[in-house]
Amino acid sequence: MECLMRKIMTNPVTGEEIERRSLACIDAGNMRGNLSDNEWILARRLVHTTADLALPPLLRFHGQWEEAGAQALRRKAPIYCDSNMIASGLSIARLREIHPDYSRQDVHVLVADPEVARLSKESGLPRSFHAVQACAPWLDGAICLFGNAPVGLAELMRLHLEEGIRPAWVAAMPVGFVHVVESKEEFLESALDGVALTGLRGGSPLAVASLHALCTIAKARP
Repeated sequence: MECLMRKIMTNPVTGEEIERRSLACIDAGNMRGNLSDNEWILARRLVHTTADLALPPLLRFHGQWEEAGAQALRRKAPIYCDSNMIASGLSIARLREIHPDYSRQDVHVLVADPEVARLSKESGLPRSFHAVQACAPWLDGAICLFGNAPVGLAELMRLHLEEGIRPAWVAAMPVGFVHVVESKEEFLESALDGVALTGLRGGSPLAVASLHALCTIAKARP
C-alpha cells in the first residue's frame, strides 16, 4: 500500500484548498435547512471545526445576535473566555480585521488566577464561578465565550438577572453533563444576544469558531 504522505507529496494541496474542499463537502451535505445566510456562516464554521454533522439543528440564534455582535467587535469590546484554550485559540488577526486596535490584552481569562483558585478552595464552588465574579465590573457590554464552564455561564445569568449586567454578546456552548443544559436554557430565556448550542455538546473549539464566524459576518456588514 502506498504511503498517504507520499501521495500528498506527489499531489500537494495547500491548506487553503483543503479548507475550500471541506466547506464544499459541508455545503453539499444538505444540512443548512432554513438557516439564514449569516446563520449558515456560523453553523458551517462549527461543522468545519468539529466534523460533527449533527450540530446545525442544535444551534439557537438569540436576540439581535448579528447586529449586537458586529457592533461589539467594532467598538473593541473586551472578550471574556472561560478557559485558556479559548483565549489561546482566538485569532487577533481576525479581530483586527474588525477593529485594528484589538490585542491580547483585550482577551481575558482568569480561571487559572491564584486568587480565583484560593476563593474556589474556600467556597467549594468551581473556579469558573469566581472567575466570572472577578470580571463582573466590566462584563457589561463585553463579549463572553463559554465552551467549558456551565457554572460560569450560570453565574453570568445571575449577574444579568439580579444585578442588571448585560454583556453585548454571548456564546453559550459549555460541554458536559452537569448543569450544562440548564445553563444554556437560562441564556435562551434571557434577553441577551448571542448563540447557544443546545444539549450536551460544546467545547472551546466551538466557542472560538463562533467568534471567528462573527468576525466574518461583521466584516461583510456595512
